[in-house]
Amino acid sequence: MASSGSKGRKTKSVGRYTAPERSGRYTAPHAPESDHSPLWYPWLLIDLLLFGLIVITLNYLSVLPGAVSSWYLLVGLASMFAAFFLATRYR
Repeated sequence: MASSGSKGRKTKSVGRYTAPERSGRYTAPHAPESDHSPLWYPWLLIDLLLFGLIVITLNYLSVLPGAVSSWYLLVGLASMFAAFFLATRYR
């Protein structure tokens, strides 16, 4: 009739180890289906890259209004930077 312990089992703590659930560092797994980017995302990425390339090319060919301007170069580079930034978050 002697019981060897309580019914609720507790995890043993050996040394400095603590269970991830107790320390608050545990992140529950999520469904892999939720990791996909929307269908318009790669098209936006490609459009921004092409827009930046076209603006920079037309600026150096002096086709854009207002002659050659560093503002056109800045707009083209900002567009390409935005595309590369979005590319790092594509899933």
